[in-house]
Amino acid sequence: MRFTMIGIALIFVGFIILGVFGHNYQAATLESNEFGTCYEYSDKKAPVEIKCSFKIFNQTLFFALIIGFIGAGIIALVKGVRGNWDNKVKPEDIVGPGRRENEDSKKD
Repeated sequence: MRFTMIGIALIFVGFIILGVFGHNYQAATLESNEFGTCYEYSDKKAPVEIKCSFKIFNQTLFFALIIGFIGAGIIALVKGVRGNWDNKVKPEDIVGPGRRENEDSKKD
């Protein structure tokens, strides 16, 4: 159950980061292919021409991070679905309402 929740959270975080910050990184390929020059944009000053390879490298790192989050979430989901480790709890480690029932069955 824990891995399933972790997997869902990681996938959710990946898509949220992609949605919020993705628009900053999608223009590098378009600028490089269509115009051959890339610019760094800022609110405070005029656009500055930069090498397209730097901008594409930043874009690649960003998408690798997103794929890492989503991939880790998928792995956690698969591990959570396939795993039965939650059911393999030693009787002496059980806490909560079912503890008495397990102690009684252990005495027999």
